[in-house]
Amino acid sequence: MATEAAPEWLNKGDNSWQLTASSFVALQSIGLVIIYGGIVKKKWAINSAFMALYAFAATLIFWTLWGFRMSFGDPLFLDVVGQPDFSVLTQKFMLAEGFVGLYPAATLVFFQFVFAAITLVLIAGALLGRMNFKAWMLFVPLWLTFSYTVGAFSIWSPKGFLFKAGVMDFAGGFVIHLSSGIAGFTAAYWVGPRIPKDRESFPPK
Repeated sequence: MATEAAPEWLNKGDNSWQLTASSFVALQSIGLVIIYGGIVKKKWAINSAFMALYAFAATLIFWTLWGFRMSFGDPLFLDVVGQPDFSVLTQKFMLAEGFVGLYPAATLVFFQFVFAAITLVLIAGALLGRMNFKAWMLFVPLWLTFSYTVGAFSIWSPKGFLFKAGVMDFAGGFVIHLSSGIAGFTAAYWVGPRIPKDRESFPPK
């Protein structure tokens, strides 16, 4: 008996649009890589571009290893954050229906990944010419784990306490924009200002 090429719950139109929208967000992140390299002094161009590129690439690794499940898995602590596990790496999980929408979990993981990545890329904009690249390499997984996942689970996960309270996050205003803005402002404050010479003149040349 022949088997169907696609499961009954899959809506190919929904899946196609979800992947398309995800790709657009990913392109925004790559665009910021180019912008960051072009708005700073020549001596920081490579460092600034790589800060954004690293944030995007590294987030994919951390997101699939534990970030997605901490953001949308089973509750770990007071409906504030989910339990980290490696179930995302299994074929059974990826090909199963996602908890929202008529598309597979693999599509949902990718869709949520690009938003997590661009949030960290936005934070990088506040630290151009301020932070050492090695320090940034450590900051990315730490902030993703202890800050982003908390906001994502609390507001976006159906099991999160703010989601249950009826909080609506339109266009990622809380989880992405507010969190990246506060994180960027706080990080810039603690890292400190650029040297006086650079503050006086900051042309991209």
